Amino acid sequence: MSLENSLQSTLDAARQSWIDTANDPACDFPIQNLPFGIFSDSRDRMPRAGVAIGDRIVDLGVLEQAGLLPLPVQPDAMKDGASVFARDSLNAFIALGRDTWRSVRVQLSALLARDNPRLRDDTALHARALVRQADATLHLPVDIPGYTDFYSSKEHATNVGSMFRDPKNALLPNWLEIPIGYNGRASSVVVSGTPVRRPNGQIKLPEAPRPVFGACRKLDIELETGFIVGRGNALGEPIACADAEQHIFGMVLLNDWSARDLQQWEYVPLGPFNSKTFATTISPWIVTLDALEPFRVAQPDQQPAPLDYLRHDGRHAFDIELEVRLRPRHAGRATMIARTNFRHMYWTMAQQLAHHTVSGCNTRVGDLMGSGTISGAAENAFGSLLELTWNGKKPLELDEGGTRMFIEDGDELTLAGWCQGDGYRVGFGTCMGEVLPARG
Repeated sequence: MSLENSLQSTLDAARQSWIDTANDPACDFPIQNLPFGIFSDSRDRMPRAGVAIGDRIVDLGVLEQAGLLPLPVQPDAMKDGASVFARDSLNAFIALGRDTWRSVRVQLSALLARDNPRLRDDTALHARALVRQADATLHLPVDIPGYTDFYSSKEHATNVGSMFRDPKNALLPNWLEIPIGYNGRASSVVVSGTPVRRPNGQIKLPEAPRPVFGACRKLDIELETGFIVGRGNALGEPIACADAEQHIFGMVLLNDWSARDLQQWEYVPLGPFNSKTFATTISPWIVTLDALEPFRVAQPDQQPAPLDYLRHDGRHAFDIELEVRLRPRHAGRATMIARTNFRHMYWTMAQQLAHHTVSGCNTRVGDLMGSGTISGAAENAFGSLLELTWNGKKPLELDEGGTRMFIEDGDELTLAGWCQGDGYRVGFGTCMGEVLPARG
């Protein structure tokens, strides 16, 4: 069977696993998903590569050592002798290329299928190869050489333009022509569960002649996704829009924490700086584009038609449900404050990557590209508190009492995302962070 045909079999909605929790229709990690991440546990505190399935993590290195996961490894891929799975990031594995990612997916899907006894009935091996997610620590899945964040939701850009400029001319003239973005700070990208410290900085109050220094007063989230570059390009050699998805390993959830008052003062003339550099949170599991293939949909109509280098045929959006939950410290439960869908994004991931490289900019394996805030047309589909409260003018009611205009210390913000299949869902897990007070 060809690799393409084998890949199709991994997407079969009827396929089930001998790991029963993976067959729960509400589980984020069915056998159709198989996302990659980095984990450690009490048996082995060294971070290493794994794949989520049900409530378990498959230790890829254990399967490789057992001869159940052969790789089409290039001769120079492991110069130090270490397995690509025995590392604290997925970069070395990703660098082996798309055929290798797909080969591992196909082999894992077969090994974990309900009717395959090879791993299922080898109790000693699967006791070593399977780790309970509850017993594991999840780490940043990739070493991120560079981070770029885009601004690709038309609804979000229109809301912000209406709020701070002229509602009749909310979008700046360039917005409909190019995927707008800024180069973020890769060093402050953290994995879900890492606390986020409220930033200090300069704030210009409306009535004051000069700025003051102090803690951010308008801390916000941005509901985003991100994609991980799986194959880079050489300096001076752009990636064609039609080829761009072949350079993408997979997607994560992303929270681009934003200090709105710092941002309002600093962003003219060169864009955001300290208002964005203090933290960006991503989910620990990378969902591959192969797993998302059944949920491919048409992107929004683009008018005017993009310039030639930004054109691609076919469908390049994905039907990914997204939501944000806010839980104050000591609250019994969280309030769902927003729900939207990735399919609303005006500029596609392929267009973002093509535009990013059209100048000759090189990208590298592990580079992170954020989508920008994802907002829908309805008010409860806005992807930031800035929009949900209209810059604090419409306080948000919480389920257990109280309101929010922006994030308060002790608040826990959780992003979730999933694609709904026929009797299963391909989920991303969660992307969570609790806000700590600013340093005095």
